[in-house]
Amino acid sequence: MDNRLVNIGFGNAVKINRILAVVNPGSSPIRKLKEEARKEKKLIDVTEGRRTRAIIVLDTGHLMLSSVQPETISQRLALLAEEQTNPVRVFAREEKGESGA
Repeated sequence: MDNRLVNIGFGNAVKINRILAVVNPGSSPIRKLKEEARKEKKLIDVTEGRRTRAIIVLDTGHLMLSSVQPETISQRLALLAEEQTNPVRVFAREEKGESGA
C-alpha cells in the first residue's frame, strides 16, 4: 500500500493513491460537481480563504479545493512517480540543486 502524500498547499497533503483527477475549477460541469459535493458534505476546502485554483477529485467521492495551480500539483505527482521508478536520478537532480516542484 502506497502511503505517500502530495503537498496541496499551506501544509496540507493528500494520499496520492486516493487522487482520481486534478481539475481546473472554471468549467460548468465542475462547478455543478462542487455544489453537489457541498450539499452532500463531501467538500474539503484547504484554500485558507484564497482563490480556488484546483479541485482534486478523490476516490471516496470527496472534492478538495486547493489554491495551488493544477499544473503544479500534477508536476508534484509526476516527481513522486519518478522517485518511485528511478530514485537515483531524482537524488542526483536534488544534489545539483534542481527542483521539480
